[in-house]
Amino acid sequence: MHVFNEEDTMIHTKRSLRGRLRAATAIGAVALLGLTACGGSGGEEAASEFTGEYTGPAVELSFWNGFTGGDGPFMEQMIEDFNAEHENIKVSSNTMQWADFYQRLPAAVTAGEGPDVGVMHLDQLSTMAARNVIVPVDDLAETLELSGDDFTKEVWDAGVYQDERFGIPLDVHSLAMYYNTEHFEKAGITEAPTDAASFEDALTKLQAAGYENPFWMPTLWPSHLMNLSLQWQYGNEPYDAEASKANFASPEGLEAIDWQRSIVEDGYSPSSVAIDSQYVAFKNGETSITWDGIWQVNDLDASGLPYAAAPIPTIGDEQAVWANSHNFFLPRQAQPDPDKQNAAKVFIAWLSENSAEWAGSGMIPARESVRAAGALEGLPQAPIAEQIDSMRFLPAVPGIGAVQTETLEVAVSKAVLGEESPEDAMTEAADNASKLMEENKASFGE
Repeated sequence: MHVFNEEDTMIHTKRSLRGRLRAATAIGAVALLGLTACGGSGGEEAASEFTGEYTGPAVELSFWNGFTGGDGPFMEQMIEDFNAEHENIKVSSNTMQWADFYQRLPAAVTAGEGPDVGVMHLDQLSTMAARNVIVPVDDLAETLELSGDDFTKEVWDAGVYQDERFGIPLDVHSLAMYYNTEHFEKAGITEAPTDAASFEDALTKLQAAGYENPFWMPTLWPSHLMNLSLQWQYGNEPYDAEASKANFASPEGLEAIDWQRSIVEDGYSPSSVAIDSQYVAFKNGETSITWDGIWQVNDLDASGLPYAAAPIPTIGDEQAVWANSHNFFLPRQAQPDPDKQNAAKVFIAWLSENSAEWAGSGMIPARESVRAAGALEGLPQAPIAEQIDSMRFLPAVPGIGAVQTETLEVAVSKAVLGEESPEDAMTEAADNASKLMEENKASFGE
């Protein structure tokens, strides 16, 4: 995953993912559709061999990011430390809301006014690459000998679009299960539930202990992320290998949404949970369990709530959970400067190697070597990191975020609310998503 002013708090605590990822998909992808497939700045990239070090003249780099909340100070400290170690490189941070970031970046690059280096969500890389906003970083990975050996295969492979690498992972961040330890103690629950049976048993005991609605099922954010996790758990691939068809309404896909609706029908959740209210209720001690992102740990720590974090239970047959990742990227430049390009690569490499500091923001460092050195020791997200191999990411398909916003999110909401049967809602969403993906292939020149 965050508290500054009231607006930032809404985005980075109670609404942190909607501000960070929904904006990353809906707004960013729509903005990009205005660019042509050959878009970008039109400039040719300067040929310059990267050696892993920068010994050129002093340069100043503009670094764009969306870390406006509680994660911001950690990134600012890392930048300060980098600048102190590199006399010939000064990095200046330009921080903005993720919604503004994804809206401004394509236009700025096209106008030749983009940053020298930046970081974005993994599920935006393919869209930006397809629109020629960012450039490959294969040479950076090769020179530093970065490979899937020091990252989980899922997150490393997700940074590749059309056989070229466009991102270097900084972290991974997934859904987690948070539970009120006082409620669990009162209900006689001694361990966090790990599967469907133990989860239902915990809900039953919590109700018997006086907690009428122990697990609120949201109708909107992050309900679709819960749904994706459940689809993978039941063995369903939401999108086929060619990314031309959505499989939300497969038998396995329907099992996922049926389970979400059953939480309401069985009386564990209120019938209509407004966006973010499930998290607010949990933080206020009104409900016993919630599924939300690991970016919430700092906010929960600050609240004083007696809580613990654990991986979401394996409701289906396979351990899986939705995840995303912040990836470093290099934007296309109208007039490439080899010195700045190589300095930017040194900056990316340094942040990646020193990402233990970033764990304090609530994230999980993407590099296994950093985690193995104890970066997560004593942190709330440590139990989640133990299951990093089960984290799943959306396919590298341009426009996939907007497709989800317009189809899956709507269907999950209708089904959870009982406005449509799960089968009808997901069938309609799958049909619409498949059509949109085919349209995107033409729009993005695939």
